[in-house]
Amino acid sequence: MGANGAALRFGENTAGCVTVNYAAMGREDAPLILMLHGFPEYWAGWRAVMERLAQSYFVVAPDQRGYNRSSKPEGIENYRAKALVDDVVALADKLSPGRPFVLAGHDWGASVAYAYAFAHPERLSHLVIANGVHPACFQRALFEDEAQREASRYFHYLTSHRAEEGLSQDNHRRLMQMLSSFSDTSWLTDDEAVAYRAVWNEPGALTAMLNWYRASPIIVPDAGAPVPAGRSVLDLPVEGMTVAMPHLVLWGEADTALLPSCLQGLDRYAPQLTVKKIPGASHWILHEKPDEVATAIAAFVED
Repeated sequence: MGANGAALRFGENTAGCVTVNYAAMGREDAPLILMLHGFPEYWAGWRAVMERLAQSYFVVAPDQRGYNRSSKPEGIENYRAKALVDDVVALADKLSPGRPFVLAGHDWGASVAYAYAFAHPERLSHLVIANGVHPACFQRALFEDEAQREASRYFHYLTSHRAEEGLSQDNHRRLMQMLSSFSDTSWLTDDEAVAYRAVWNEPGALTAMLNWYRASPIIVPDAGAPVPAGRSVLDLPVEGMTVAMPHLVLWGEADTALLPSCLQGLDRYAPQLTVKKIPGASHWILHEKPDEVATAIAAFVED
């Protein structure tokens, strides 16, 4: 049972050759909030927030493809934005057919949520992002803010051929350090750590998780290097990256992975934008401040 008495249950949805596992709480006839996790988490990244919203909403958090019990297709091309969005399309059509829903994303889940919002605006009533970035704003920050380049330097390692071996050594010691390096991980109990390691140990999971980075069109220049020549997401038309629905960004101000420059210019792409900054919260805002996150989402959706 969840903290508020809502039963936690699991399901799966298969579309094509991909099966997506998901966790759910709340009444299925209540308004749907679909919650997308990031790297290197799984559905439980949203668990504490789900427990706080399940009395009023049907809250669902999938393991995105490549993670935990969901399918892990081989090949970098299977982790490009369209494939990831297609998984959300199939799951949303099963859970909320013909009825607009709320989509929420954190970290890489935010990237998928943005891509879904661009492609399917008629399906969303609201878009909620927690410490995640709009692709154009993130790319501009990487080109113009040397501090954000430095903060994102780990991209180069995660896309390298050395990443799988290095991250899996010593029972995934470095991967666990990626959680603690961005946050005070007092929320990460021994039982939680065991669960995370089990997720990372799923056959094929680590390569699949890293393929999200390898498939990304985002360019992370080397420190001090000039902006590279060639096309980037900044060349895409603004109308193709517009958030047409009411948009809430929840931003932990102590995030050291994503800096404030990532929010600059977001209002150009989101005319109905609300930004709520939460002092003392870091990149792992969902774990650190679930009460504040859940309260803010409910107030935003109900307004």
